[in-house]
Amino acid sequence: MKDTIRLRVNGKICELKTESLRTLLQVLREDLGLTGTKSGCEKGECGACTVLVDGIAVNACLMPAQEAEDKVILTIEGLAQDGKLHPLQEKFIELGAIQCGFCTPGMILTAKALLDRNPKPTEEEVRREIAGNYCRCTGYDKIVKAILAVAR
Repeated sequence: MKDTIRLRVNGKICELKTESLRTLLQVLREDLGLTGTKSGCEKGECGACTVLVDGIAVNACLMPAQEAEDKVILTIEGLAQDGKLHPLQEKFIELGAIQCGFCTPGMILTAKALLDRNPKPTEEEVRREIAGNYCRCTGYDKIVKAILAVAR
């Protein structure tokens, strides 16, 4: 059975019919075409599917889509404004914090949630915050430097 849900994604209202057991990740990628939200482990362990829901970083693979109804959802596609990259996106590029790029959307959104709560985190706070986002390429140093560069 399909239910109609209403989502606020990247500033737009989206109404769609979906089955009750689908995740926010499935709806974002398959129904809305927002493939910047990556499907990694689908167990909430890798952070590749991280999006912001009402400003809080969540694993979209664990969240039933219906729980996101009428909440403000931000994906990596909604982070740039008026054709201008967000400072986190700029610093990730500038400082080489991107290798294959698979973890990047979730890492950037996790960092945004942190900086929105704590604009001047310490290196230890940044490392603790991104601990749930796995990167197999960069070793995290450049990622941490990019986040701290935006914080300063």
